[in-house]
Amino acid sequence: MDAVMAISNPPRNGEGDRAKRGGGGSRSLQRPQVYTARNLRREMTLPEVLLWEQLRAQKLGVKFRRQHSVGQYVTDFCSVAEKLIVEIDGEAHSRGAAPERDAVRDAFLAIQGFEVVRITAKDVLENMDGVIALLRLKAESPLHHASGAVPLPARGEDF
Repeated sequence: MDAVMAISNPPRNGEGDRAKRGGGGSRSLQRPQVYTARNLRREMTLPEVLLWEQLRAQKLGVKFRRQHSVGQYVTDFCSVAEKLIVEIDGEAHSRGAAPERDAVRDAFLAIQGFEVVRITAKDVLENMDGVIALLRLKAESPLHHASGAVPLPARGEDF
């Protein structure tokens, strides 16, 4: 009878073998930013969804991640290889203490080597072609790349 009970009632979190190891998943999954990022991916705003459709699957030739955490912050879109972050700002970003918080956040991300491009939600909704052109320009710009150095001309080119 005990064997039947064990099969029908599997151990809950924190019980059984998991209790010996601590449970809760891997270390990276225990960070609060990971949970925040997952929730934000499920609850994207309309401008974020529309821009993600343009960025996903490397349509710009650059791989972007959505709701990616960098330090204690979760970014809207991040290209780790290009060190480029895209933030969609709604009306709330221009009110109260939000501009100061955004400046502190941008300064932290700049120290990490990222360039932050802030785009208004209105621009995404009304001028998607212009937004994509701007992001393509930022991603392709040789002055933007993470090393910070201007690339040398290819072999055989004159100065």
